[in-house]
Amino acid sequence: MKKIFLVSILISIILISLGTTILAVEQKNTLETNTASELMDIKNEVKTEKDEYTRKYGSETYGMTAFILNTIRIYSIPLCFIGIAIGALYQYVLGTRRLDVKQKGFALIVAFITILVICQVLPLIFAIVVRGWRG
Repeated sequence: MKKIFLVSILISIILISLGTTILAVEQKNTLETNTASELMDIKNEVKTEKDEYTRKYGSETYGMTAFILNTIRIYSIPLCFIGIAIGALYQYVLGTRRLDVKQKGFALIVAFITILVICQVLPLIFAIVVRGWRG
């Protein structure tokens, strides 16, 4: 009885996976055209944003630097919040019994807050120095 049950489950899993594979192959053709057009749209958006920074700062080098700093500023927020959450987990959950784990959690929190502040302030300082003092 157990063998019949296991064989029937195995056959149903195989049939479901075959149906999923066939459906995925059919959708692949439509996805290729959509993906290519979406990638071209993203590429054009990034190029226009780079051109806007180049026009704003008056130099290709300064424009590229401002674009990179802005991208770092945007992506540092969620990454640092994840790091702070991991540090809090070490400090307040895992560090209740061991002091070294608690100190590791505190060090992680301090490090990620420092990285977050630096990543948020650096584009502002760059803009002030380049646009303010350079003329």
